[in-house]
Amino acid sequence: MKIAAIQLNSKSNKQENLDKARSFITKAAVDGAELVSLPEYFNFMGQDTKKRENAENIPNGETTELLSQLAKKYSIFIHAGSIVEKYNDEKSYNSSFVINPEGNIIAKYHKIHLFDIGIEGMPTYKESDRIQGGNEPVMVDLPFGKAGLSICYDLRFPELFRSYALNGAKILFIPAAFTRYTGMLHWEALLRARAIENQCYVVAAAQFGSHLPGKECYGNSLIIDPWGTVIARASEGEGVIMAEIDDELVKGARESIPCLNHRKPEVYQNNSVVKSMY
Repeated sequence: MKIAAIQLNSKSNKQENLDKARSFITKAAVDGAELVSLPEYFNFMGQDTKKRENAENIPNGETTELLSQLAKKYSIFIHAGSIVEKYNDEKSYNSSFVINPEGNIIAKYHKIHLFDIGIEGMPTYKESDRIQGGNEPVMVDLPFGKAGLSICYDLRFPELFRSYALNGAKILFIPAAFTRYTGMLHWEALLRARAIENQCYVVAAAQFGSHLPGKECYGNSLIIDPWGTVIARASEGEGVIMAEIDDELVKGARESIPCLNHRKPEVYQNNSVVKSMY
């Protein structure tokens, strides 16, 4: 299966963001992609106070309808990294979804772990002020096999991805708008770890560059194989990366190092205190 990941520098003009997404999806499809993955908040990256007014219904929203048309036109799967979805009068969901070649939504995921951080000397973020967290992991069946859905900050919670692997996932989607500072330190290391420890492909479409004064995303969109090898990386700026994914590579990794079968949850997944040997 040939997968493309799109790197964007989305800003506050939703129509311009959608026009760019349309252009890159078209390019990827013409170049042979069977599935195209977009980054987090790909249709709007603006002031937090503007999120609610840019929220849409899923389905039947402007963004969903555009992606559905493109999926049907090119007979491809489209993974919408995330958009702001309507929830109530105060908050929205940060939602990821997958559309099949018939233009139908076949999976939708609400971001579980919300980005509430404050690093000294860096901009602070409190996603939970505007976003309602989800509470359910979601997998989707693709021609290649099962895939687990996540969004950005979820990356730091390995339990989520292990649960996907134990339930048969072969691909992990991790769309993001990772900050430049934390991205330089942690982005690739965490993504490769999730691929290695779960022996899955990782597809991580990311936002790049400044989207608000003082706020900048790291970029470096990646596609990683089950051995932890980066097989596609975006350069600076917006664009498309593409890679072939091979079921035999997942099978080979899991047969060579069957760590998923060697787990001993009865030893380390209980509530007892770890005892010292002395």
